[in-house]
Amino acid sequence: MTRFIHDQFAKQYLKELLTPLGNVETSRDVAGEVRQVDVLFAPKPEPEVEPTALGILGQIAAQPAVFEPFRSPVQIGEIRSCLGKLFDIHGEFERAAARENTRIAEADLPQLWILSPTVSDTMLAGFRALPEPENWVNGVYFLGPSLKAAIVVIHQLPRTPETLWLRVLGKGNVQKQAIAELRELPSDNVFRVSALELLYNLRTILEVRQDIDREDRELIMELSPLYLQRLEDATQRGIQQGIEQGMQRAQRLMVESLLQVKFGEIDEELAQIIEPLIQLEPLDRTRLIMQLDRSELLARFDVSKNQPES
Repeated sequence: MTRFIHDQFAKQYLKELLTPLGNVETSRDVAGEVRQVDVLFAPKPEPEVEPTALGILGQIAAQPAVFEPFRSPVQIGEIRSCLGKLFDIHGEFERAAARENTRIAEADLPQLWILSPTVSDTMLAGFRALPEPENWVNGVYFLGPSLKAAIVVIHQLPRTPETLWLRVLGKGNVQKQAIAELRELPSDNVFRVSALELLYNLRTILEVRQDIDREDRELIMELSPLYLQRLEDATQRGIQQGIEQGMQRAQRLMVESLLQVKFGEIDEELAQIIEPLIQLEPLDRTRLIMQLDRSELLARFDVSKNQPES
């Protein structure tokens, strides 16, 4: 089943884009029953880049946020679960403030953003989710203000540069169009390089799976030119240290995602083989991780020298 692969891609994608704007935690545990929020974001007082570079995503990132991206259309129960996790996070923040004998401002409590390719009108009505046309584009719906929650219907977003970074998380033709627009951005756009690298990594992971559906097969075909584009970008004039660092981060994110897909949480032993795995060609390391069991994979590397065995 490839849903977890796409979930991992969405979390790593949002982490890569939002890190210059603030502090990002993925798979953040919440109190009570063991469960996690996908992405918890806190903006920096002085972001490294102008948030407007990410369009609507940058507008969202102006305030603390919880992101819950869905590959398939979100269901009623999943929205309720997201709200429950949000309120658990709010409770943690409020208890931490009480321990310090302070009160947390309402604006400092994160807002929930549910990202879903489609959502029915009936479901939106059931949650009293309404648009705010004066401040937001079509496709963004807000629940009651005190709930601090919104639903982004990705396939309703207008096809503009401001929505590009969210439309990449769509499905089918919407995602394909966004990928095509992404490729056309200037080659010195740091976000472009990181996003394309992560998409190429996604293609590599899907390529070695046997259980992908027609939609994923089409996505593989759509992403196939990205490797050549990636090599082209690396040689373009103006791709300097900042771009290279972005590609290196994306390579690490790919290896971490692969290990999480195969083994769950990354413990100390698995962490030791991340660097040597990064040194391998993407297809080679993907095959190693997906085909070997844990003991075989650890035995494959001499972690004391941080190099693959000959």
